[in-house]
Amino acid sequence: MEKFSQEELKAYLMRSNEEFRTLAEKHAEYKRLIDQIEQKPHLTEQDEIEEHRLKKLKLHLKDQMQAIMSRHRPSQVA
Repeated sequence: MEKFSQEELKAYLMRSNEEFRTLAEKHAEYKRLIDQIEQKPHLTEQDEIEEHRLKKLKLHLKDQMQAIMSRHRPSQVA
């Protein structure tokens, strides 16, 4: 496989890898929900708990996406 920049690899995986695409879509959904919570003028305790929960889930998805990217990135041998 040819060398890809980070963004090129993401774009390639969005087109070619269903698992990556699903994770990326869910990640974007969590980001949208977090943004909605953060735009409120005053957060309730429940809002803060939900924001924290969503951030953890979003981070977990990012880790899974990074793992997929690592598997598709060619080995860099010196």
